[in-house]
Amino acid sequence: MWVEAHGIMIVTPVNWYQVSSPIKLMMDRLVCADGGNPDPTATQGKDAKLAKALELEGWNYPRHLAGRLFSVIVHGDVEGAENVRRSLSDWLCYMHLEPAGPLAELDRYIGYWKPYALSHEELDADEAVQEEVRNAARTLVEAVSAKRAGKLVSAGRQLSAPRQK
Repeated sequence: MWVEAHGIMIVTPVNWYQVSSPIKLMMDRLVCADGGNPDPTATQGKDAKLAKALELEGWNYPRHLAGRLFSVIVHGDVEGAENVRRSLSDWLCYMHLEPAGPLAELDRYIGYWKPYALSHEELDADEAVQEEVRNAARTLVEAVSAKRAGKLVSAGRQLSAPRQK
């Protein structure tokens, strides 16, 4: 689905200063979408010797997700939201996805140092953060529309990378 998409929006909580388990599992599975082997028959599934040989023959490391735009929303109730947002943004940029704009990346605390059991009430009451999330989505939609219309230029896209991996 990521390969077909023009824009990606990730919304995740902070779990002990890290991304949540489902986000980490998604990241692990996206290795193939970011230059991995598109033909599992070439390695007979997951034969490590065949995979190593294939890579050492001169893997061109295709960036299947390059150029897609993204938005990242991270929320927490104690600490770590900024670091998780930055880590996700760095990971997406490493895969050559592009941030949709400053308003598309957001880290916020909801119910800071309050009981977790009240977090839904805290979110319902925080209309400002709700609007910030809507603005992040709007920013992503605007950027995707501009890119599809040829009005969004990505600086540096034509430069060759000095290191492939």
